[in-house]
Order: sequence, then structure tokens, then C-alpha cells
Amino acid sequence: MSTLLDPHTLRRPRPKPGVLDIEPYVGGKSKIEGVAEPIKLSSNENVLGCSPLARAAYVEASGQLNLYPDGRCSVLRAALAAHFGLDPERMVFGCGSDEIFTLLAQAYCEAGDNVVQGEFGFLAYRIAARAAGAHVKFAPEPGLRADVDALLAAVDARTRIVFLANPANPTGSCLTRAEVRALHAGLPSDVILVLDGAYAEFAEEDYEAGFELAAEAANVVVTRTFSKLHGLAALRVGWGYMPLAIADALERIRGPFNVNLPAQAAAVAALGDHAFQARSLELVRVWRPWLAQQIGGAGFEVAPSAANFILVQFPRTPGRTAADAEAFLAKRGLLVRGLANYGLADALRITIGLEDHNRAVAEAVSAFAAA
Repeated sequence: MSTLLDPHTLRRPRPKPGVLDIEPYVGGKSKIEGVAEPIKLSSNENVLGCSPLARAAYVEASGQLNLYPDGRCSVLRAALAAHFGLDPERMVFGCGSDEIFTLLAQAYCEAGDNVVQGEFGFLAYRIAARAAGAHVKFAPEPGLRADVDALLAAVDARTRIVFLANPANPTGSCLTRAEVRALHAGLPSDVILVLDGAYAEFAEEDYEAGFELAAEAANVVVTRTFSKLHGLAALRVGWGYMPLAIADALERIRGPFNVNLPAQAAAVAALGDHAFQARSLELVRVWRPWLAQQIGGAGFEVAPSAANFILVQFPRTPGRTAADAEAFLAKRGLLVRGLANYGLADALRITIGLEDHNRAVAEAVSAFAAA
């Protein structure tokens, strides 16, 4: 038989159904054509950088690049347990908290199952679920805020996980302690509630960290990251706190060396640098309300935020849209995040920057409003 007609030569590897329907994650822009060093306020990074202690620990660890990292993250595990007063055996570490979401979906979802999240929920949730073969159900978020009743109404017999970012990305909204407790109380006991606390440190009032729930209940997972407050986004260090049974399941499928050695060393040092953490929190505490007030004064609606960014809504009038505003700011060297891929084409997300960054944004938005 001719090799041109041989059926074996016509076959190609095919991903499983649903994989090619997943929209790849696209991060915030980092470049502007013609601008050498734009002001990047598109990815909610810590504009102060990272702790000098963390940087020094990273450099020191570079002398051991020939060694495999500690697969259990033993030193970091002990440091976090002491810092938060937690049981170290309930922790699972990941290459960013995104990997924890992926591990949960792999361990607990199969074809025909579903996960529930808010309609504007973080993109990583739906990617993790769909990669595991699960469907995604979106609960309405009236007023850009997660709604407990809507989330519970979306849960059915095939729901395996409910994802809640609190504070939320990209809206910045935050549910109260009572609302989080009500959400958990309304869930079936076999549905996992994931409380994504990537921006937890920036929340100031009536906040439910979730650690007590995870210690008491069999179906609560809390995730945290070193990317935001600690400024270690490049190193991808995330962790989850959960019941021992869930931790056991995730450890069975976790990559054995998924958090690299320099990253672990830097994270331990960052956790101990309380002065840097305080400076980072103070920057957001002072400039978040200031920037919101300035942009609101220019005539645009700013959503309440409990994170290190604000969400600004724009009209649909041609020339006045969010896309128009994003382009206008880019011409001034300011990178912000368009949110069309979140279903929020009328909004921009702006990270809180240094004083001169925030003033430049306020001036640019005011100029856009007056143009």
C-alpha cells in the first residue's frame, strides 16, 4: 500500500474533547510600541518591588541551582504555620495558587461534572475546570459583586467545586464574613468551597480569611499567593490550606518539585519582612481612595475595591469607551488592563502605583474626559 494512502500516516494526535475550546489566559500588557519604559499598572503587581531580604535570599540560593528543591517546602511550610497559627500538614504548595486550582479540578472533577463561579470570576478557574473535562456555570454578579443566593442557585447534583475570589479579581469587591459563612452553610457537604485570598491582605474590614472554616469543615480550601503583597510574582509561589483528606488527594498528583529552591528561600524571607509588608499596605491604603476619588471626579464610575487595584467603568459612547480610554492612556505611557475577556468591555482595571504613577493616571483620565 502506498504510504500516501496508509491510514496510519493520516492520523494525528488529538487533544481530548473541550481542550481546544478553552480560551488561553492572556495577562496584562507589558509593552507599548514606541515607549521604552511604560508605567505598568495592568497586572496588579507590587510597584514597590519585593523585600530586599527576599532578593538577598534568592541570590544566595542561586549558588545551589544544581540541587533539587525540597518537595515538601518544609522551611516555608513551618514559617507559614508559625505566621498564621496553622497546622502545617494541611498545606499544599503550588507554582502559584493557579496550580492549586488545577490540582483541585484534576482530583475532583470528571466529564459531566461542573464548577460554579461568579460571572466575572478569575479566568484561571474556568481554565482549570475545562481542562479537567468539567463544565463551568456562571452565577450573576449584580453590581459587580458576588451574590450568595445566585451562587447557591447555580449548584446542582453534578457540582464539585465553587470558586470565590475574596477580594475578587477583576472587580475588587469583597464579601463579608457573614456572607462567606452563609455561602458555605448553603452548600452540600460534598461540594468544595475554594476561597481564593490572593488579595486578602488588602481587605480591611469584616474579612473572612477562611482558615477557621478550612480547619473545621471537610469541604473548604483557602488559597494564598506571594505574588501580590510580597511582590514575588516572577517566582510563582502559591499555597493552599485545606482538610487533610483533600491535601492527601492533591499531594498524590502534585509534581514532586513544583516550587523551585530560590523561590522557597525568597518566600521565607519575604514572610519575615514585616516592614516591607507594612509599606506595601500603606501605599494601597493611602492611594486607592485618592485615585478612586480623582477618577470619580472626572465623571467615571469607580467600583468599591478591597484589593490593590480599582475598576473603572466607562460609557459606550463612541470616543468615550473603555477601549478609547485604554488607548488614550497608552499614548501617555500608561498601561492598564482592558477587561473584555472577562465580559466587562466597558471597564478598565488599574493597579495602584507609586504617587507619581497615580497622579499621572488621574491627570490622563481627566484629560480624556475633557478631550
